[in-house]
Amino acid sequence: MANTTTNLRVIFGDGTLGVAGPACHYIFSYERGGLESLVQHGKEWLYRTPMPTFWRATTDNDRGNGFSQDSAMWLGADLFSHCVAVAINVDDQDLGWPIAPETNRFSNHEWAEKVQIAFTYQTTTVPKTNVTVTYQVFNDGHLGVTVHYDGQPGLPELPALGLRFIMPTPAVGFDYTGLSGETYPDRMAGAVAGTYHVVGLPVTPYLRPQENGMHMATEAVTVTRHTTLNNTDVDATDFSLSVVQTTAPFAFSCLPYTAEQLEAADHIEELPAVRRTVLGVYGAVRGVGGIDSWGADVEPAYHISAEVDHEFSFEIRG
Repeated sequence: MANTTTNLRVIFGDGTLGVAGPACHYIFSYERGGLESLVQHGKEWLYRTPMPTFWRATTDNDRGNGFSQDSAMWLGADLFSHCVAVAINVDDQDLGWPIAPETNRFSNHEWAEKVQIAFTYQTTTVPKTNVTVTYQVFNDGHLGVTVHYDGQPGLPELPALGLRFIMPTPAVGFDYTGLSGETYPDRMAGAVAGTYHVVGLPVTPYLRPQENGMHMATEAVTVTRHTTLNNTDVDATDFSLSVVQTTAPFAFSCLPYTAEQLEAADHIEELPAVRRTVLGVYGAVRGVGGIDSWGADVEPAYHISAEVDHEFSFEIRG
């Protein structure tokens, strides 16, 4: 590994891998099984380790056609999938999963042009399957992310497939380039492509909370926050983080709640106080249907098979 401060500094810990670049610092945890810290320009963007997400909160139409019962095991996978393997590659050198005492061979002055780390998660479904999330840190500090789902015969259809980021404080809003308004695969025809600003983290006020806030065919989304959980941080100016498409547009939702929090509330007043930002970046989303007053199945083109492979990618920029 080249010894030059123009590249990425790599810190091999006993239980973590640290990567520092221009105005950024990432910590990948072997114990937590993922990206534990994402700091851009001195601001922390993670409250929880990003995890694959498979569930979207049940809609009225899902209740009518029984989809949530048929695919209920994906709710368990959303909550309890766990990391089973880690693979690290530095400057095209496969390092496997270096833990103590093997890490003693590295100094505290290791440098690289690019660092890649892959976390493989196993679902709690029957049968089980794997999802691999690969992070690549480029020498400009940007973070590339690829999510690969292994199809498995016998699994029920997926509600969604994405990666969920929970941020420490509520966003003051977000800007995105994509389709206007809330869209789903079977609810895109009336949308207009453009760049839009959304104030706060709006939740559609359904009498019974359910899936809402999805945006399809997105080129980029920028989330802006104003506060941190760091009591010593006196800088009260807005700061932002962007997710940008790489090979293809993606879908996203930016809400103050996880799908499980929406699922647990029978009435809107039962939702907890707004404390976090939940950004879901999706490669696949099931349609919402609603053809005959919330009872018919979603049209076949808008189903997501769990029996075939799926892959999507994006880039995170400060």
